[in-house]
Amino acid sequence: MPQFVFILLLLAALWLLLIRPAQRRNKAQQQLLSAVEVDDEIVTAGGLYGTIKSVEDDEVRLEIAPGVEVRLARRAIAGVVSDKEEDEEPEELEAAEEELEGAEQPEETKADTLSG
Repeated sequence: MPQFVFILLLLAALWLLLIRPAQRRNKAQQQLLSAVEVDDEIVTAGGLYGTIKSVEDDEVRLEIAPGVEVRLARRAIAGVVSDKEEDEEPEELEAAEEELEGAEQPEETKADTLSG
């Protein structure tokens, strides 16, 4: 009987650690695929970035360069590139640079004080 309980505990752990997260990822991917619209910027599973120009049942038309469109299977979409992330990155970099500049100045002042 204790061996049976041990096997059940192992199966429960397997379900919690492997199967359930995989189901969540699959559900999130399906929601992503169903939510893509025209003019969304996406990245494909192959690493191509482009803008969706039309959406059909099982495929999309993707503009990868001005005037260059390719047919793409809808399931090959890996993710949607968010414009918000791109806009926030330069602000974050500027803030980090300002923090570094502010942190460097007191150190230089200390060095100048010690040497002078």
